[in-house]
Amino acid sequence: MPGTDLEELADWQRAVREQFPIITAHPDLTYVDSAATTQKPRAVLDAVQTYLTSSNANAGRGGYPWANRTTALVERTRRRVKDFLGDPAPDRSGVHFTGGTTEGLRTVARDWLADLLSDGDEILVPFADHRANLDPWLEVRDLLARRGVTVRVRPLPYQESSGDYDHRALPSVIGPRTRFVAVTHVHHVYGGDMNVHRVREAVGPHVPICLDAAQSVGHLPLSVDRLDVDFVAFSGHKALALPGSGAVWARNSPDRGPEFRPGGWQGTPNTVGIAALEAALDWLDATGTDRIARWTQALTARFTEGLRHLAPYEVLGCRASLAAGSRVQRRHDIVTFRHRDIPSDDLGFILYSHGFMVRADNLCQAGTDKRDGSVRVSVHVYNTAEEIDGLLEVLAGLA
Repeated sequence: MPGTDLEELADWQRAVREQFPIITAHPDLTYVDSAATTQKPRAVLDAVQTYLTSSNANAGRGGYPWANRTTALVERTRRRVKDFLGDPAPDRSGVHFTGGTTEGLRTVARDWLADLLSDGDEILVPFADHRANLDPWLEVRDLLARRGVTVRVRPLPYQESSGDYDHRALPSVIGPRTRFVAVTHVHHVYGGDMNVHRVREAVGPHVPICLDAAQSVGHLPLSVDRLDVDFVAFSGHKALALPGSGAVWARNSPDRGPEFRPGGWQGTPNTVGIAALEAALDWLDATGTDRIARWTQALTARFTEGLRHLAPYEVLGCRASLAAGSRVQRRHDIVTFRHRDIPSDDLGFILYSHGFMVRADNLCQAGTDKRDGSVRVSVHVYNTAEEIDGLLEVLAGLA
């Protein structure tokens, strides 16, 4: 039960919260926008300072000790990413560092998928997730069209009531020319686990699957072995590391396509971002992503339990999971809602006037525009039950 988790983990969470300098330095503010970017623990900040003051050099481009240590850092972090994702075959897989999830997905689209597809092939992609997991696949379609190759982009089916993928309808959109599927692990608006393992069951063992893990890496345990996906793209800044860092993990299974090799000359990597990413993954392992997930799920359950009793608010996504005691799968970190009368951007300003920092716009969701604005509250391990209760009190005053 959520309440039990909040009680059992309270002492642990207090000690964890103290490791975030920006959080403890601003006790009058509540940051609940972690789906946009996470705050950084002291261990990550210290790793960045240590690297910049002791070993800052280019990787793979020098024979002196600083350069050698930086090269070793890059290779060590590649192995660290594989280990963190539960890679079952690290000797075969690859890790390519990127500026974040969007760049990672585009790299897979441009440098791998484009060469895999032939005239008449089909790909299956999400049309109601983050635009970063739609635009790259449409761009590949258009690129190939200019070469005279026609590829059909088919939308993943959704359950209208919850925003989850409609797994029962999946077989109707999968055919003998389905060559690739793009999916999201945790939805950035609805907060639900999109049950990627069921997508694998539907498409079979040979179709490659690319996973947008922007809202799951650093928030909950993730096993590429269990999910059986072929690519994982994620952003460092959403996983307690620095902005401008991220990675693509590639399984490189010969049964599902050629080895992933990013095209073009690979310039200077974001070495300080890689140092931060290694430190963040170390911190997450030491802290425990399982306990982080228990804590944040309990906070979101507490929030939805309170919000569902306030009539002017509409919570987006699965309404059957709003009650704290619901047996329906819980939201991971994220609750998105609208007020019946107050525009979302105005509500965002009102909440900040009370010290709550939220996201208020269309959340970069594909297929939406400014008229579809909403308020998103997204928590992480540094948030508390008292903060959630304070936010509910303010929202109740606006009901």
